[in-house]
Amino acid sequence: MNTQKIALITGGSRGIGKNIAMNLAQKGVDILLTYRSNKAEAEATVAAIQSFGRKAVALPLDTSQTSGFPAFFEQAKVLLQDKFATDRFDFLINNAGTSLSAPVTETTEAQFDDMMNIHLKGVYFFTQQALAHLRDGGRIVNISSAVSRQTFSGVSAYAIMKGAIDVYTRYLALELGPRGIRANVVAPGAIFGGSTMQDSPEMRQFVAGITALGRVGLPDDIGGVVAFLCSEDAKWVNGQRLEVTGGVGL
Repeated sequence: MNTQKIALITGGSRGIGKNIAMNLAQKGVDILLTYRSNKAEAEATVAAIQSFGRKAVALPLDTSQTSGFPAFFEQAKVLLQDKFATDRFDFLINNAGTSLSAPVTETTEAQFDDMMNIHLKGVYFFTQQALAHLRDGGRIVNISSAVSRQTFSGVSAYAIMKGAIDVYTRYLALELGPRGIRANVVAPGAIFGGSTMQDSPEMRQFVAGITALGRVGLPDDIGGVVAFLCSEDAKWVNGQRLEVTGGVGL
């Protein structure tokens, strides 16, 4: 029986995505990651993964452009055969994204559409096409946000899309159950360092002040949780939303 495990991680070259990749690699998982534009950064992440003795490869992808998905998966199919000698991967981590800060009264239709294309439409249809390549018994982990449960001024469009991802994940868990595929959500709080979070001393002080553990979140606080959901220790966890915030809003 083939014990090789492979994870496809969108936005896996930096921030939370990179930390997910590193955590999985340390646990013996090979990595296929995507990046939007910074090839050098992606190649550095690939090299870091390879330093753990794992195979890794990076492909460019704009997850907001569904028209590019068929070509991506054709390329991924070739790479799976050439680099990993298989035609399937085991874990799909939908992580790629960006943020938006704008009040309800000032959010433009273009901004709203950007949030929808990146965080909802892109995830929905990328996952749909990925399912043909995801091994039965595999795992899907969608990265949501604490703001899908808690309310903060200025992030309505972003939060709406992340709330939809929470719902979407439950439907994935239900409909993919016959294939033994488990789907869960990880919802980070404000994560500083290599992510899209607005980073300033004032923002860090504010976030630390509303967090029970008294500090801001870092990418290293998230990767291990995703790796757990991909492990056999989490084999009976399905359709759940796991908030990882250090205790914000308790």
